[in-house]
Amino acid sequence: MSNFEIRVNESYESFKNIDCFENACVVIDNMLRVLENPKNMNIYWKKIVPMIPKAYYDRDPKSDTKEELLYLVCSNSFYLDELFEKAEDEQAINALSKCEQECC
Repeated sequence: MSNFEIRVNESYESFKNIDCFENACVVIDNMLRVLENPKNMNIYWKKIVPMIPKAYYDRDPKSDTKEELLYLVCSNSFYLDELFEKAEDEQAINALSKCEQECC
């Protein structure tokens, strides 16, 4: 085995002990908080909010077996970043950055 091959027991070791479900929940918490301001709400977010999986509201990562919450956050990270930047919300920007770096 060469030095560059990844052994099965070593793959994804860097993701060990990272709670991506919780990271995604924090991003959605911030998104919903920012969207409480009517000036931040638009047709795009009106379509996205109903897509938030039940697992988020239950705060139950075991019910999110397909990782739908993380997928929702990661696939919309560009738009979330734009939303948070426009709102000048550092807390939300930092939460998204952490989730992107650790999980997306």
